[in-house]
Amino acid sequence: MSTWPELSYERFKSTGAALHMWLQIAGKLRIRLDPWLNHSWHATFYVSGRGLTSSLMHTKAKAFEVTFDLIDHVCTIVCTDGSTQTIPLKTMSVADFHAQFIAALKALGAPTDLHHAPNEVPDPVPFRDQTDPLTYDPEAARDYFHALVAITGVFQTFRTGFLGKSTLPHLFWGSFDLAITRFSGRPAPEHPGGFPALPDAITREAYSHEVSSAGFWPGGNGADEAMFYAYAYPSPEGFGAAPVAPNEAFFDEGLGEFLLPYSAVRAAPSPQDALLSFLQSTYEAAADLGDWDRAALDCTIGQPGRPREIR
Repeated sequence: MSTWPELSYERFKSTGAALHMWLQIAGKLRIRLDPWLNHSWHATFYVSGRGLTSSLMHTKAKAFEVTFDLIDHVCTIVCTDGSTQTIPLKTMSVADFHAQFIAALKALGAPTDLHHAPNEVPDPVPFRDQTDPLTYDPEAARDYFHALVAITGVFQTFRTGFLGKSTLPHLFWGSFDLAITRFSGRPAPEHPGGFPALPDAITREAYSHEVSSAGFWPGGNGADEAMFYAYAYPSPEGFGAAPVAPNEAFFDEGLGEFLLPYSAVRAAPSPQDALLSFLQSTYEAAADLGDWDRAALDCTIGQPGRPREIR
């Protein structure tokens, strides 16, 4: 198996639509149980050794974890009292998965009074009303997982070159993207909001401070192939004209973001180096044009087993 598998959006499209909605359903449990953390970090999923995990979500009496195993293709909900419920991942409707997920929560004694409609999608249809089956291709899901593993490793490496506030690589189930964000430390202008099926208060809290953000979409939202993206908020003057690497990267005026096809990274002599160059050059464009204090924020990339030298 290639470390950077080929990703065909046409092949993944239906599987991705299913995973997107299933993760939204599970993500509602995180929203219900976890206290609000800045920039909605409390809501995200993380890449694990077999797929995606919610990490532990706590009630007063016990805690729960939801995992999507994209190797054996099963959603597992575990409780710290030792009880477990599983849902096979296969071709079915969103409504079917939603019914099974709610039944599993009820069996485990977890809350079921969740928000039962998707976020960040145009014209959201309640989960129970999405009755058309979505084809689930196990091989497409597995390739997506292995791509996430490779990408997360590069994102983690990139994260070590920054001393300021930054996120772990995490997956937002609303927009279905794996993201990593750096913060200048300064407040940002109030965000105008306007994202579909997302309260503006959430958007404004998420963008309360200046960011340089990058991430990965498996396709969709106007892009018919897997893409890396990078943007700044607020976007400094001249950002779209800044030189970035590698050569295949380009600025999309409609999105206001730099894009880089996953296929170009995969085809590079070193996919890791190609992606790192995109992350670093787009960050430098945002930070330099936005007048970030890079002398205080930047550092060399971390090395295994070697503590940082204190300056």
